[in-house]
Amino acid sequence: MAKLYIVGTPIGNLEDLTPRAKRVLAEVDFIAAEDTRVTLKLLNHFQIKTEILSYYEHNKKEKGEYIINRILSGESCALVTDAGMPAISDPGEDLVREARKLEIPIESVPGPSALITALCVSGMPSSRFCFEGFLPVDKKVRKERLSEIKGEKRTMIFYEAPHKLLSTLSDLSENLGERQIAVAKELTKIHETVLIFTLPQAVEYFKDNTPKGEYVLIIEGETKTDERTYTLSEAVNLCKKLMDSGLSASAAAKEVAQITNFKKGEIYSSMLQEKQ
Repeated sequence: MAKLYIVGTPIGNLEDLTPRAKRVLAEVDFIAAEDTRVTLKLLNHFQIKTEILSYYEHNKKEKGEYIINRILSGESCALVTDAGMPAISDPGEDLVREARKLEIPIESVPGPSALITALCVSGMPSSRFCFEGFLPVDKKVRKERLSEIKGEKRTMIFYEAPHKLLSTLSDLSENLGERQIAVAKELTKIHETVLIFTLPQAVEYFKDNTPKGEYVLIIEGETKTDERTYTLSEAVNLCKKLMDSGLSASAAAKEVAQITNFKKGEIYSSMLQEKQ
């Protein structure tokens, strides 16, 4: 049965193309590639002769329909991006969504991913993280996005192009302050580099060192916490104020428990004891 294969390709080192990926790229009827020139170099290296067609941001509607129709007619397609896994900050996401709607079989052929590779070598907390991709270019939307992530407690991962890196670091520094950041580039290549700074230090560094290559930014989440310690009596008084504003005793106790070091039941029981 015809399928859409989602094939991961190397992010630098060609040895990272898996045997399964090589087989699928050689066996499918055609390959949909972000940049046919980049993919052709990969295929030539492995002596793969499969037909390639372009599928990228500015032709995704027209070519997406063409690709879907070919699959529906019985041909299998391998979707690839220039580097890493397709459909991550990539128009392949739209193609996969459309294939799902039409119940076209989809099979993942996993491979390298720049965001996961960078996180693993950064030394940043990895138990909880979020991927933000590229920050919006539109100034208003960009400002809103930066405001949204200001309180994010998880490690954040961004992609950025070299010509936009300094302005992005400046905006992040202005909004997030003295956060730790790992700046990664040339991952899996000979000159793989991971630099650790605070955000202000990163801005200063790239003012003097022209960015080259594609970058992955790993930024620590918000770590500030309310260090005040409440007494049980203070917690009960907070509850009473919330109840005066219209909250039930149970709802007030629940809300106060979230900002103090006491459990809801402790606060609620203490209020009952005072009434007695």
